[in-house]
Amino acid sequence: INKVHDGKYLKKYELTYLNKAGHEKKYEIVSRKEINSPDDLGRKVSGISIVAFKEDKILLLREFRMAINKEIYNLCAGMIEDGETVEECAKRELYEETGLRIKHFIDILPPAFSAVGFSDVQTHIVLVEAEGEIGDHTSENEEIKAAFYTKEQVTEMLKTEEFSARSQIAAYFFAKNH
Repeated sequence: INKVHDGKYLKKYELTYLNKAGHEKKYEIVSRKEINSPDDLGRKVSGISIVAFKEDKILLLREFRMAINKEIYNLCAGMIEDGETVEECAKRELYEETGLRIKHFIDILPPAFSAVGFSDVQTHIVLVEAEGEIGDHTSENEEIKAAFYTKEQVTEMLKTEEFSARSQIAAYFFAKNH
């Protein structure tokens, strides 16, 4: 394993493997964490994604994402800070991105990998009931419009709007099963 770039939020590594034929293969990945050996890959949870409900509606963010240069529907999400619990992170991120507070936690799923094709990033899915009024508490670098949507609205949005993968699957199951 060889670090080839050390950015503020992402680190790029080149991994060298022997494939099943015994030939050397180079593979590039990015990580949010410092990786010192192959044993470190995929061992550290870096963040959370929040599926929030209020009454019979789901919270979705309309968010500009620089990596794709457009707005998409997304979940409230963020990185866990040093010493912070998953619950503390969820409370902080929900408030920072929407102005909402957590009324109660419904469930916290075990960490899942976000993009195994190129990263070892793992995040928890946190399901919550939210309360309060939506307000803008975002940083100057974030363009986020938060809103709650009904099952009927989400059903129509899924036909025409672009989503992140996690928000799309959360929206789909909300619309079909809620």
